[in-house]
Amino acid sequence: MEMTLQLTIDCADPQRLVAFWSEALGYVPEPPPGGHATWREYWSAMGVPAEELPDDAGATPESIVDPAGRGPRVWFQQVPEAKATKNRLHFDLKVGGGRDVPSADRRQRVTTTVDRLTAAGASVLRITDEPDTGHYAALLQDPEGNEFCVV
Repeated sequence: MEMTLQLTIDCADPQRLVAFWSEALGYVPEPPPGGHATWREYWSAMGVPAEELPDDAGATPESIVDPAGRGPRVWFQQVPEAKATKNRLHFDLKVGGGRDVPSADRRQRVTTTVDRLTAAGASVLRITDEPDTGHYAALLQDPEGNEFCVV
């Protein structure tokens, strides 16, 4: 049995998170399938009744994909309620290169990524710096408050 993996993130503003997480992960907004010009056109062709689609449905992508085809599809599902507690699942953006990379180089890679993502709308919650173990990481939040790590 073939299986694919999709990560679904509840949010208030899918387009805002599509833009942020495309930047964070190096992903791209998912184009409508099958040569359709818009997602609404695709859903209509699939038989979804027009009355089930809001007026702006499919106007912009609500999902992102890995352009290399290796990572999972990420879908941003609009929900009415705001995030209330700590995530039970989060991304670890592993940019440091691991223990084989000198500590100063790992720190620079993490810092460069944190700077790029804060410019894109993330906020830093905490920096963990443990020189004795060589561990350097950052805990951030995306524009809607979802936590993720840069290590």
